[in-house]
Amino acid sequence: MDISGRIAELKQEPGFRKSVGMILTHNGVVRAWSRKDGSTVNRIRVQVDQDKAEGIRREIEARQGIFRVVVEARSGEFVPGDDLLFLMVAGDIRENVRPALADLLDRIKSEAISKQES
Repeated sequence: MDISGRIAELKQEPGFRKSVGMILTHNGVVRAWSRKDGSTVNRIRVQVDQDKAEGIRREIEARQGIFRVVVEARSGEFVPGDDLLFLMVAGDIRENVRPALADLLDRIKSEAISKQES
């Protein structure tokens, strides 16, 4: 995802100027070490349940003050430094947008993504 380009597109959507005071993004990349035990990671295999991710996206987007939620989660085999997960939450105020992004990230990672490090 071209984050800058996607933000520019978002700004063209009807209602954006009236509704949005903040856009938060998350760009998840492959680490060279395992979160479990700190061991070296050379590759990671990721499987995304896109239907589940879309359901979570819709739930978060339906929250008060949230204008748009964008999720791009990639399946496949990746190496350290590769982009895996892009999230974007646009909404009115930080009290609505920050927790929405945090919940979106936590739920996508725990409910829609499985991975195997090697």
